[in-house]
Amino acid sequence: MHAEQIVKRPILLTEKTSRLRETSNQYTFEVAEAANKIQIKSAIEHLFGVKVASVNTLIQRGKYRRMGRGHGKLHNWKKAIVTLEAGASIAFFAEKTEATE
Repeated sequence: MHAEQIVKRPILLTEKTSRLRETSNQYTFEVAEAANKIQIKSAIEHLFGVKVASVNTLIQRGKYRRMGRGHGKLHNWKKAIVTLEAGASIAFFAEKTEATE
C-alpha cells in the first residue's frame, strides 16, 4: 500500500482530538483497516515530514441507523492516534499571520 492509501483523512474537529493536539502532541487519523502500526508510522512520516514516537490504533464500530423504513449499520473504520516527537507538529490549516484591515 502507498502512504496516500493508508492515511485516509485527519480527524480534526472534535473536542477530544483538539485536547490531544494541545496537551499531548497527538494527532488522530482515519486509516485503512488493513494497515498495521508500522505502515501507519512510515506513512505519516512520509506524508508530513515529521518524526513519529508511537502509534495507537482502534476499530470504531459502525453505528446502527434508520435507513428509510428499516434499520442499517454503518461500516466499521480504523482510527490511529499518532504521538509525535517533542517539538514536532503538523499544520493542517494555513494560519493567517497578518490582519487584512
